[in-house]
Amino acid sequence: MGTAHQEPEEIADSMVGSAHPTQEKATSMPDYRRYFVPGGTYFFTIVTHRRRPLFSDRRNVECLRNAVREMKADQPFDIQAAVIMPEHLHFIWSLPPGDDGYSKRIGRMKVLFTRAFREERVPLQGISASRRKHQESNVWQRRFWEHTISDEEECERCFDYIHYNPVKHGLVRCPHRWEASSFHQWVERGAYEAHWGCCCDGRKSKKLSFADLEDKVRE
Repeated sequence: MGTAHQEPEEIADSMVGSAHPTQEKATSMPDYRRYFVPGGTYFFTIVTHRRRPLFSDRRNVECLRNAVREMKADQPFDIQAAVIMPEHLHFIWSLPPGDDGYSKRIGRMKVLFTRAFREERVPLQGISASRRKHQESNVWQRRFWEHTISDEEECERCFDYIHYNPVKHGLVRCPHRWEASSFHQWVERGAYEAHWGCCCDGRKSKKLSFADLEDKVRE
């Protein structure tokens, strides 16, 4: 079960790093399961405050991209997969051996994004007294969900969950039509066919089910 914690194409692709330094790079067709790091590969769900669709605005996606880049520069790790939805984010991260500091990284990412966002768009008086007391904003939900990925098979399922998420929510009919996803980069690496989950041009694509992950990702 997932654990609660306090606290458009090139956009998501730019967040995704190369293989973790402890992992051997594939020499032929990439298999994203090879990027699983035992004890250090995590799935995250991060939600905006009151599910406000902040990331329907490309300017905010760019702010998030910059926040992630700055956070990673200070605390290196690898983002293996990502999708930016209007009101929530999903990530798969691989942290260095012996490093479980994902909560600190997520907190830093939230702060950096909120700072950039608030400077232009969010009035301070819009923050409730309770959230002020806890030094929080009206940008992010207080909690985020983490699930430690246990093996390569589960890693593959989580990859598919992330890349199918825009279809699952009815925002597009095919994964390749959602720009803010690492799906495009993994197609280039050869881990997915370009028309995986696609129903374009009369293709018949079976709707994917992820019932086995629902309690873990807590979307």
